[in-house]
Amino acid sequence: MKLEKIVVASGNEGKIAEIKAIFKDVEIISMGELGFTGDIEETGTTFKENAYIKASYIAKTYNMPALSDDSGLCVDALGGAPGVYSARFSGEGAKANRTLLLKRMEHITDRRAHFESAVCLCMPNGKTYFGEGRTYGKILQEEIGTKGFGYDCLFFSNDLKKSFGLAEEDEKNAVSHRFRALQDLREKLK
Repeated sequence: MKLEKIVVASGNEGKIAEIKAIFKDVEIISMGELGFTGDIEETGTTFKENAYIKASYIAKTYNMPALSDDSGLCVDALGGAPGVYSARFSGEGAKANRTLLLKRMEHITDRRAHFESAVCLCMPNGKTYFGEGRTYGKILQEEIGTKGFGYDCLFFSNDLKKSFGLAEEDEKNAVSHRFRALQDLREKLK
């Protein structure tokens, strides 16, 4: 399937930049560029459900193909938390989320974790495609690096052998959960 233009159902500039870097052959526009300024409530209990909720809403509203990603950090010792609640783990933003995670991990030696992503592409006719991806690593003892966003500075990537907070954009994009989910989606669209 050949797509020329996709609306990204997200207001997260970091995610949009990653999607643009990966989908170089498609015009990617944000829902904000179409004038959408509201929030789409993520009421799903899985990344896949939340991605579908957002993509289907934007596809129906604007009658255009819409792509959404829902992703988060899953920590083994915390039973997969913060998981689908990654962006609102503390309720007070990214820095507070990282502080809360470090506090919860204070006395935990098993620091294995992964970022997980589900992407959903909804067509205006209702046809839907999904992709899923993961990248594995561990939670660091402190923030290392200032690149990326969210929990990147606390995540040591097994692939890169360093914090995502130290990784250049193209390094991270080559191994990220979102990259892997988008690649999975592209394979399914062939």
